[in-house]
Amino acid sequence: MVWYPLGRPVGTTIFPGMQFTAVAIKQFLLRSWTLNDVCCYMPAWFGIIASSFTGLIAYECTLPGNSSSTSIQWMIDLIKGKRSELEGVKWPMVFGLTSPAVECGIFALGMMAIVPAHLMRSVGGGYDNESIAVSAMVMTFYCWVRSLRNDESAWWGALTALAYFYMVAAWGGYIFVLNMVGVHAAFLVAAGRFSNKVYTSYSLFYVIGTTLAIQVPVVGWAPLKSLEQLGPCAVFLAYQLLKVCEIIKGRKQMTRTQLFVLRVKVFASAAVVGVLLIMSLAPKGYFGPFSSRVRGLFVKHTKTGNPLVDSVAEHQPASSRAYFQYLHHVCSLAPVGFFMIFANLSDSSSFLLVWGSAAYFFSHKMVRLILLTAPIGCVLGGIAAGRMFAWCLRQFWDSQEPSSPSPPSPPPTNNTANNASKRGKAKKGKKAAVTPGATEDEFSNLKSSWDNALSSTEGVIVKRTLAVLLILMGYVVGVNFTSYCWKLSNDLSNPTIIVKARLRDGRIIKVDDYREAYWWLRDNTPEDSRIMAWWDYGYQITAIANRTTMADGNTWNHEHIALLGKALTTSEDEAYEIARHMADYVLIWGGGGGDDLAKSPHLARIANSVYRDHCPAGDPTCRAFGFVVSYQSIGS
Repeated sequence: MVWYPLGRPVGTTIFPGMQFTAVAIKQFLLRSWTLNDVCCYMPAWFGIIASSFTGLIAYECTLPGNSSSTSIQWMIDLIKGKRSELEGVKWPMVFGLTSPAVECGIFALGMMAIVPAHLMRSVGGGYDNESIAVSAMVMTFYCWVRSLRNDESAWWGALTALAYFYMVAAWGGYIFVLNMVGVHAAFLVAAGRFSNKVYTSYSLFYVIGTTLAIQVPVVGWAPLKSLEQLGPCAVFLAYQLLKVCEIIKGRKQMTRTQLFVLRVKVFASAAVVGVLLIMSLAPKGYFGPFSSRVRGLFVKHTKTGNPLVDSVAEHQPASSRAYFQYLHHVCSLAPVGFFMIFANLSDSSSFLLVWGSAAYFFSHKMVRLILLTAPIGCVLGGIAAGRMFAWCLRQFWDSQEPSSPSPPSPPPTNNTANNASKRGKAKKGKKAAVTPGATEDEFSNLKSSWDNALSSTEGVIVKRTLAVLLILMGYVVGVNFTSYCWKLSNDLSNPTIIVKARLRDGRIIKVDDYREAYWWLRDNTPEDSRIMAWWDYGYQITAIANRTTMADGNTWNHEHIALLGKALTTSEDEAYEIARHMADYVLIWGGGGGDDLAKSPHLARIANSVYRDHCPAGDPTCRAFGFVVSYQSIGS
């Protein structure tokens, strides 16, 4: 039994995707395997899936059709109120795949396969929710960007919803995935990119995805109640209003100004209705609050209001050292790829800007979320490496650059010459007027001069020299990155409860105290014994010692953990009175480092969050906590 004496409502406290996946693989694919073997191999299998979809995202976002515009062109279109439909530059095909998209996909896949931030959750034996959740996340994101390729691909929005449903069943991080798609959908509207394609894709995603998500017991109606998930719901409702406005515009042949006035009226009316609805539901407790972990992303650490969340080391802010440790050279390449997106923009590739910005912000707040930066970092790094590698190869294999799909400029006429002459004379005046034609001609002349210089013999030599240098530098960086990841993979593959130590004479030994302690409990205590220990050891006591525990890493009941913290940090007499009603044995871990003595201030803070008299009045955050008599006199 776990969580004695309360028990644990398993159906409403776990995300069942991992367990269902393991059983499905065992029942339908590997009948001769044991379930334990399936669970041990699953992280590696899903690591392959995650790496593959990461490569597909990079490939999709660098296709010619998804690299046809720029951020400047988007701003011009937003000002003009219309979209420029441009075709991407056509590069040679490689086995039916377009270059440089294929190079970007391969580099992104390779980086994702070995980057330490991903290895943490894809090492064999590391059976955890994140092991399959990363695969579900990148699968959802790939389906989303694929649905935005063209008008015929909007039905991929339904596949996005199915992938999202799997993500919901796998991990609580589904909230991040939902909000990323919702924020990107809102970003497209703000950038003037709302279209029937975007509307259909997002509507399919939200309706199907939300309908399926609420079927997961641990989630329930949270997508329609939780403040963390109502943002995408608001975007969905806004999309419906925008679609109504577009239908009315088409019927009445409205101008841009008339459409703007119509949208203001529609959204103002909807806002009034929304405010009234919120005012009627909020007093009834319909809306759920932000969770402690989410609050911890936006407020200073240790001020989330939940000391249990603050006590977890993985919830500490990330440092630059942590980024380099888990991402290595991806840290250097990803920003280059990020800025390359601005020059190769589309509805699909713009998602990488939203994803990258959000992943960096949240991972900076909580070191555990560096896990979320691995896929987007590898996508952006793969785009940077792939585009540069493809450019280097073209300097030796292509005799000329591919022609642009835009029509050629007409030859100058007499009127053009006269206009140029007039513009030249106008420059001599005090207030020379700069016409759009003059700006375009000057830009065209500058671009033509630049292209001619690059096409000259000297320009070709310079480009080929630069290409050789880039390839050599990339080789050195790649070897260094691979060597680092391979070395770190050995450390990540070691079991966490068996550690190495060095004796004074230099000999290396294995410290197996954890398992030996659990085996002692298993062999020397009755089978129905109840073990009191801090929740960090709950899963291990259950799995290895096969004994009943007070709490474990599920941490579903804060009050019960607070009582456990009180029993482990209060006076001996009071601790005994608590423990004798709950447990038969108490397990305390000592020996230095991160043992229970080092953790005890956190235990005291958690206890004090429920039992307000646990720490003296003069020390509400238990910062002066210690096992000394004088501490009890503080504030008295």
